[in-house]
Amino acid sequence: MDHVTAATPAPDGAPPTERRLLRLRPHRDDVLIALAGALGGLFLWSQGLFNNVPQADRYGAHSLIPLAVMCLAVLGRRTAQPWALLVGLLALVGDLFTASLLVTILLFSDLVYAAVMYGNARLSRAMVPASVALTLATTIGALAALGDPEAFLIGLVVSLITTFPAGTGLLVRRHREEAAYERLRAEQTALLAEMDRTQAVNAERARMARELHDVVAGHLSAIAVHSTAAQTLDDHAATQRALGVIRDNSVQGLAEMRRLIELLRTTGGEDGEPAPVPTLAGLPALVERARGSGTEHGLRFVLDHGRDSSAASPRLPAPVELAAYRLVQESLTNALKHSGPGTVTVRLARERAGTGTGTGTGTPPVATVGGGTAAETLVVTVENPLGPDGGPRVPGTGTGLVGMRERVALLGGEFNAGPQQGSWLVRAVLPLDEGAGHR
Repeated sequence: MDHVTAATPAPDGAPPTERRLLRLRPHRDDVLIALAGALGGLFLWSQGLFNNVPQADRYGAHSLIPLAVMCLAVLGRRTAQPWALLVGLLALVGDLFTASLLVTILLFSDLVYAAVMYGNARLSRAMVPASVALTLATTIGALAALGDPEAFLIGLVVSLITTFPAGTGLLVRRHREEAAYERLRAEQTALLAEMDRTQAVNAERARMARELHDVVAGHLSAIAVHSTAAQTLDDHAATQRALGVIRDNSVQGLAEMRRLIELLRTTGGEDGEPAPVPTLAGLPALVERARGSGTEHGLRFVLDHGRDSSAASPRLPAPVELAAYRLVQESLTNALKHSGPGTVTVRLARERAGTGTGTGTGTPPVATVGGGTAAETLVVTVENPLGPDGGPRVPGTGTGLVGMRERVALLGGEFNAGPQQGSWLVRAVLPLDEGAGHR
C-alpha cells in the first residue's frame, strides 16, 4: 500500500471542495492526542518544569506558543502529511529557543512516527535515512562547536526524537502492509476456490444433462413417433402394436430414469462398489429395441461388431465402453427421428491408429473434434439413410450431436458427423489407452 490513512471517507457525490475538507478533517484520536499534549504542556508550564531552565524566567511564557503550534500540527498527523511534520519541525525549533517544554518534544516525536505510518510511500521510505542523517549532522556539529564528548548526548537526544520513532513507524507500517497483503491473498484464494467449485458444478451439470438426454431421448422419440402413427391408423391391430411399443418404451424410459436418479442419490452400491453403467454387451438389446420402434417406418437395423466380438470385450476401459454405448444410443435415436426407409448399420471395430481399416467407410466432410493418437482405437460408425424431404418425424434441437462431440473430446478422440453419399454417417474414434482423455 502506498498510503495508509484513517481519514473520514468522502461521499462519491460530494463537491470537490467538500471532499477536500472531509479528507483534511482531523481524526478523533489525533484530537485526543493534541488535547492531551496541550493539557500536559500547560501543567509543566504552570509548575515551572522546563528543559532550558536558565531561559525560564525570560522565555517561560513564550514556550506556550511552540506548544500551541505543535498541537495544531498534531491535528493533521494522519491527514496532512508531510505538511504537519514541517509545521511541527518549525515549532520544535521555536521551542528550543525558548524555555522548552518536554511535551512539545514528545509531540514532535509522535509526528515523526505518524509521518512514516500515514504518509505516502516516498515520505515513509525517506524518513529513516533523513532521521539518521539529521542525528549524525547534529552530533558532528555539537562536537565541532563544544569540543566536548558530552555532545554525544545531544546526538542521542536527537536520535530518540527522530530515528527511533521513524524506525518504529516503519516496522509497524510494514507489518500492517504484510497483513493487508495476506488478507488480499486469502480473499483471492477464496475467490479462486469458489470459481473452481462453480466450474466443477457446471461440469457436473453438463455431464448429468448428457446422461439424462441419452437415457430418455431415445424412448421419448419412439413414443412420439408411434403415438403420431397411432393417431393416423385405422387398423385396430396396427394401432395395438403401436400402443404396445409406446408402453414398452415408457416402461424402459422410466426404469432408466429411476436408475439415473439412484445413481445421483448414492455414490455406490451396498458394498461401496460403483453403480453399474451401460456397456457394449448391451448393444444387441439396444438395437433390438430400436428395431421394434423403427419397423413401422421401413427401418432395418444391423449390428456388426466383429465375428470375434472383440469390440465388445470387457477388457475395454469403462469410459470407452460407456462413451461408445451412448454414441450408438444417440445415433439410433436420431435415426428413428430423422432417417428415411432403409438400413441403419452400426459397426464397431478395433483399429491401429492411422491404419484406416476396420470400418470400410469414409469420413464425412465435417470438422474433427480432438486428435486421438493412441496405438489402438475403437472405431464406432452408425450409418442411416437420409430422411425424406418432408423433414423429421420428430423435431430435434441438435443437443445430441453436441453431447456426442463432448463425450469424444473428453476421451481425446475424433468425432465426425455429416451427410455422405445419400446417407448420414456418424463416426467416432475412441483411444483405448487409459490416459487418452487427459491429453
